[in-house]
Amino acid sequence: MDIHEYQAKEVLSNFGVEIPAGALAYSPEQAAYRAREMGGDKWIVKAQVHAGGRGKAGGVKLCENENEIQEACEGMFGRKLVTHQTGPEGKGIYRIYVEAAVPIDREIYLGFVLDRTSQRIMIVASAEGGMEIEDISENRPESIVRSTVEPAVGLQDFQAREIAFKLSIEPGLVQSMVRTLQGCYRAFVELDATMVEINPLVVTGDNRILALDAKMTFDDNALFRHPQISELRDKSQEDPRESRAADRGLSYVGLDGNIGCIVNGAGLAMATMDTIKLAGGEPANFLDIGGGATPERVAKAFRLVLSDKNVQAVLVNIFAGINRCDWVAEGVVQALKEVQVDVPVIVRLAGTNVEEGQKILAKSGLPIIRATTLMEAAERSVSAWQSDNSENKAV
Repeated sequence: MDIHEYQAKEVLSNFGVEIPAGALAYSPEQAAYRAREMGGDKWIVKAQVHAGGRGKAGGVKLCENENEIQEACEGMFGRKLVTHQTGPEGKGIYRIYVEAAVPIDREIYLGFVLDRTSQRIMIVASAEGGMEIEDISENRPESIVRSTVEPAVGLQDFQAREIAFKLSIEPGLVQSMVRTLQGCYRAFVELDATMVEINPLVVTGDNRILALDAKMTFDDNALFRHPQISELRDKSQEDPRESRAADRGLSYVGLDGNIGCIVNGAGLAMATMDTIKLAGGEPANFLDIGGGATPERVAKAFRLVLSDKNVQAVLVNIFAGINRCDWVAEGVVQALKEVQVDVPVIVRLAGTNVEEGQKILAKSGLPIIRATTLMEAAERSVSAWQSDNSENKAV
């Protein structure tokens, strides 16, 4: 789960990371009022969306008076911000963060991520802040500092100081840098984060280290332990299909294809999408319904997949290990009777009691296209989609 910049800053500030003065606004008038409350002579107006590259897309503006703040906000509120991370559909701007401008002496990149190779938290930093880490890696790879944290002891002060020295932090600011690193690390560990990124982390003209921007991502599976983090979720920034799936306990990722997938098991779901591509089709989603393919769960999956207007065929691919194919077949039949399905449905069952499952599908009287192998199921799905699409064009 992602959260907004202003939320990430509030979280990190609770762990000792220093941030500039700022306030949230839901209207241009409120934004101007927030600036008056803070005082000063320059402010940064930032669109709050779950995407990077806001500055290049016009989502971050420097303002020198209240009129400029209102004009900037009026140009942002309610419109879609399109960046290289959002895709052409963009993300809606419904919140704006007004922040006091600070004198910047230098910019630093700082990130905490889970490194799968070392199975450790890795700190990635660079003295070349203010740009995407991908650009830094391509243009200035020698500037990147990497350091893994031993989980048995956590981030030690000497390790944090070593990072500060490699970033050429002035001696008088090393302890501030250590506090920032320790704060980010504790937030990462204690809140089950999967990513903490501050870009840029700035050294100001008055010798302070401030987080000028912040991003945090959290492990969805651990949110039950952190209700205060779960409450920060903003569904307006998510794919509505994925949001509905999460509310129903389903793992779903929306794609741009035409063949909907209902599969049990993440690995099998990935294999199903690959096979659809190999057969000449395009998957419309990744959907893992998990081990319990009950009629109710299958019905929820069908409703979710069919809510995508691009779906022109549905492939159900179930491997019954702990489950039984006859149970799954009963669930599919019941779901198809409950849910209005106007597109071809292809079902492939394998595993325990597969013969009984196939008999249930055959006796149902429903127009179910059956397959015995994954490749056969994918080919029949593509064929059914192409046939249905041709008929629609003819009409």
